[in-house]
Parts: sequence; structure tokens; C-alpha cells
Amino acid sequence: MSSVKLARVESSFFGRDCLTLLDYTTEEILHIIHEGIEMKKNPIQPVLSGKILAMIFEKSSTRTRVSFEAGMQQLGGNALFLSSQDLQLGRGESIADTAKVLSGYVDAIMIRTFQHEKVEELARHASIPVINGLTDTYHPCQALADLMTILQLKKTYKGTKVAYIGDGNNVAHSLLIACAKVGMDAVIAHPEGYGPDPEVMKKIQQVCKQTGAAVTAVTNPAEAVQGADIVYSDVWTSMGQEEENEIRLAAFDGYQINSKLMAGAKADSSFLHCLPAHRGEEVTAEVIDGSQSAVFLQAENRLHVQKALLKEILAG
Repeated sequence: MSSVKLARVESSFFGRDCLTLLDYTTEEILHIIHEGIEMKKNPIQPVLSGKILAMIFEKSSTRTRVSFEAGMQQLGGNALFLSSQDLQLGRGESIADTAKVLSGYVDAIMIRTFQHEKVEELARHASIPVINGLTDTYHPCQALADLMTILQLKKTYKGTKVAYIGDGNNVAHSLLIACAKVGMDAVIAHPEGYGPDPEVMKKIQQVCKQTGAAVTAVTNPAEAVQGADIVYSDVWTSMGQEEENEIRLAAFDGYQINSKLMAGAKADSSFLHCLPAHRGEEVTAEVIDGSQSAVFLQAENRLHVQKALLKEILAG
């Protein structure tokens, strides 16, 4: 499938949290990607029989909920959907108490929430693995699916360039971390004031020193897509930012991915988007529904790569 060299990683994930890809080595990330590719070939594997995943949702979801729930069932386990309205957490119970209680009932927790500190606190007090399904700072499961998709499309990470156009948000952070971890060059083009978090970028640059990747930030989308193999976008207004929508629409004027911008990338470049998409804003329908788009392959890969992660964390 790829020219990426993979060394067997013996059960190094068992019982571990997945809060950010910064906590994983390059070899561990590659192992998960290749395991996800194998999962896609053989989707029904009852290796988690009797295991239960608690899924806490404080943010709405389509892909995260369905992919984790379906994934647990395909692995022979079960998943419990828990909205913030369903839990005492939504009525003031502490994160620490919630973590300790759930640790006595289930085998792992996946949480989709706002502040990243909440996931860190949950992991600190839980005696079972915690998986970050999304926070305002990181989206590691999406980045794993992105890496799997890029490998399927381009067959290798070496010499592959990713151009992300838009907001320096959680998706951008995790994508840039993922690229740095596997030695893949990446550039983000963003308006002034909407770049990645400086502290996150410092961590990314530390990874780049180890892997030889180049991760840079610019303000010119046309510059970013030059020679790009992958052009990536996300919504300009994320959940929780709805009051900023009009301001953001004005700030991101000129950052839309359209056929003209795609023409600046390589002729065989592919378009990715974590979804949901706002056609006519960050991307035109012509691009996202066109022949270069791989967004639905990318969305499907959430299922396969998360199953690989669940299998490694819960079965070893």
C-alpha cells in the first residue's frame, strides 16, 4: 500500500490515553494508520467482546458519534451515548467524580467537548483510557483519518505537501502535528489574527526538528497551494463561535478554495475537508463535489482508524 516503513509496535498503546498526537511517537502513529488500513479490509473483528465505551458529548456530532458507535459494535463491544444533559456532569458534578464513577462501569471513555483542559482532567482522574473525540484545541482522531486518507491517495508521505487554507483551529493543529510526526511538509494559510496557537506551533516545530518535516504559516492562499498534493479546509466558524460569524466571513474573504485556487496546486492534487462543510463559504460546490475531492473517503476512514485505535488501546 505504501513505501512507509513500519516496525511492529508491540502493545505499546494498551491502556493508554489518546489526548493529542503529540503524545504518540512516529512509529506508533504509523502503526495505527496501517492497522486502520487492515481494518478496512477486514471490518468485523470481535476482539473487544464484552468491552464498553462511554461516549460523552458536550458538542453535537455526526461522524464522531456514528463512527465510534459502529466501530465498537464491529469489534464486538458496545458504546453508550451520554450527552451532557444525560449526566450529572451537566448539573455540576465534578469531572473527577465523573471519571472515577465511569471507571468502575466501562472500559474506556471518549469525550467530545470544549476546553482541552477538561479532557486532561478527566484522564487524570480516570483509571481507564480516555480518548479525545474533539476539543477546542485538538482533534487527534480526525488527524489520524487524514493521515490514512493521504496515504491511500498518495501512497507515501515522503515528498508529499499538505496545504491547509483557513482558520488555525483544532483541526489545523492536529493536522499540522500529524504531518510533522510522519515527516510530511505542511503549510497553513490564514488571515492575520486567525493563525494556529503559538504554543502549539512551538511544539510542532520541536517535532519537525526530529523528523525533518517543514511546517510553516503564511497569509497568502495562492502561495500555500503552490506544489501542494493535498489542499485542505475546514469551516470558518466552528461550534461555539456562532456570534463571530459575520466578522469571520469578512476576515476570511479571499480564502475560499475554488477551482482557481486548486489550479495552483499539483494537477493530481486532492481536496480534503473534515466536514460538515459550508458550500459557498470555505469551499465551492464545484471543488468539494468534483473529481479531486476525497472528503467522503476521508470521512469513512474515521471509522477504520478509530477501530484500530480502540483495538490497540483495549485489546493490545
